Amino acid sequence: MKIVDMRVRCVAIPMTCQLRHNTGVHPGYLLRTVLELITDEGLVGLGEVGGGDQRGALMKLKPRIVGLDPFHLETIKLKVLRSIYYLSNSRLYGAIEMACLDIMGKALNRPMSDLLGGSVRDRIPMIAYLFWRYDRPGGGDDACAEDLADWCEELHGTLGVNAMKLKAGVMEPAEEARVLELCRERLGDNFGLRIDPNGVWSVQTATRIGRRLEALDLEYFEDPSWGLEGNAAVRKAVRIPIATNMYPNKFDDLAPAIHRGSVDIVLTDLHYWEGPKGVKDLVAVCNTFGLGVAMHSGAEFGIELAAMLHTASTIPQMSCAGDAHYHYLKDDIIKGGLMKYENGAIKVPTGAGLGVELDEEKMKRYEKYYEEKGDYYARFHQDQKRPDWYPIVGGL
Repeated sequence: MKIVDMRVRCVAIPMTCQLRHNTGVHPGYLLRTVLELITDEGLVGLGEVGGGDQRGALMKLKPRIVGLDPFHLETIKLKVLRSIYYLSNSRLYGAIEMACLDIMGKALNRPMSDLLGGSVRDRIPMIAYLFWRYDRPGGGDDACAEDLADWCEELHGTLGVNAMKLKAGVMEPAEEARVLELCRERLGDNFGLRIDPNGVWSVQTATRIGRRLEALDLEYFEDPSWGLEGNAAVRKAVRIPIATNMYPNKFDDLAPAIHRGSVDIVLTDLHYWEGPKGVKDLVAVCNTFGLGVAMHSGAEFGIELAAMLHTASTIPQMSCAGDAHYHYLKDDIIKGGLMKYENGAIKVPTGAGLGVELDEEKMKRYEKYYEEKGDYYARFHQDQKRPDWYPIVGGL
């Protein structure tokens, strides 16, 4: 079997609101680049990647993979990721590996999880991912901790989720701490709590807020401050497990992070960690050094969510509920529409490969929507309601 062609398309799907974070605003829609690898046997593998319009970057890699066997992932990785440093991009490779595994599963008539060691669970618990919102359903913006606690209670009731994570670094740190305090008070001691300022807080602020939150028994404190040294300093000062999807988020930084004592829990991501098989390599290292693992969300659509679910289902040590922006989407590009939350979890697809198919009508609709709205990653560090604002790392 050989790869004979690659097709790439960029799509955008509207959300229920705008999501604020410490480096800007997702302006009412999310966008992804969808990859299709076509083989000489007629099988088509699906992949997906974020970070704006990646069509040009992926097409630069096309000559390096056309003619290769999709089962030969080590060769593909060498040609895509290891030997061309000026084009080397683990995000792009992750999408290609995803598509190759989809092809393999279809060729063997087995789910992708079987190619990664087999599922140990058939559904993955998910969290209530909380963002400070602009233009909420029904109108208005989130303005205080009570708004976020209300939103958490609503998601607990409608989706059945039993854990949350607050995307922090937007409001005053003390007000964001109060969100978690209200959620603990309202939802009880067994409801999982997490907070993620994405490294924007100073070590001093992260330490002060972390000590305040110690009594809440958080599952983890994600990227409390900037860099390996920042996380290590907070970890020494605060009795909450430190998690990361930033430092480290690649194999080059994993050994320094372990030596410095920067992290307790590493969040797996199919793009940062070089595809589903790379995530399995990461988990092996984490097991060796006694580190925990959890699942990171990169604002994915159904193709990548399927790959995430398959991968997570094969990791016995992944006991934390997974992150997902998914409940903010109004639709999906896969047949059947949005995957369903059932009692706070999403089922692992059971079909061959990824177990999902593109809905071509929706692909056309959301390609057109993307062309209308554009690639907001060029204006990511903006907040239209605060035109003079820009992010300052360590400014809080």
